[in-house]
Amino acid sequence: MKILMVCLGNICRSPLAEGILRNMLPDNFTVDSVGTISLHEGEHPDQRAIKTAKNHGTDISGQKSRPITVQDLQNFDHIYCMDLSVYEDVISLAQNEEQRKKIALFLEAAGNYGENTDVPDPYWSGMKGFEKVFLLLEDSCGKIKTKLLSQNS
Repeated sequence: MKILMVCLGNICRSPLAEGILRNMLPDNFTVDSVGTISLHEGEHPDQRAIKTAKNHGTDISGQKSRPITVQDLQNFDHIYCMDLSVYEDVISLAQNEEQRKKIALFLEAAGNYGENTDVPDPYWSGMKGFEKVFLLLEDSCGKIKTKLLSQNS
């Protein structure tokens, strides 16, 4: 099963979610991440994201940002978007209903949301913001992992 995490620039939220979920799932799962913009294409994740992940035993330092492609909608089984704006950008790329059904808001898919379905973007915050986002992603990835494993059994 192939899972894709999507945020805006692919340097904060989606690399963290990719690293967390990859650590949780068995090797027969593929987890990747992309952004909806190409501004950071080829760059490693934000240093604050790398440090926060490392503090929790997750290494995301080897990841490199890339923009989403139409091919990704064909290749991945589940595509999780970090916020509504990202979701709208990704859903606009879908060429058919089958592809649209693969795309979901990350927190909604995890069943881990209240009034807000957006994972906050920590880019403009300090380390505390990255820590808060990491913990939210970790909790939500645990819930998504449980759903994915039950679908794949």
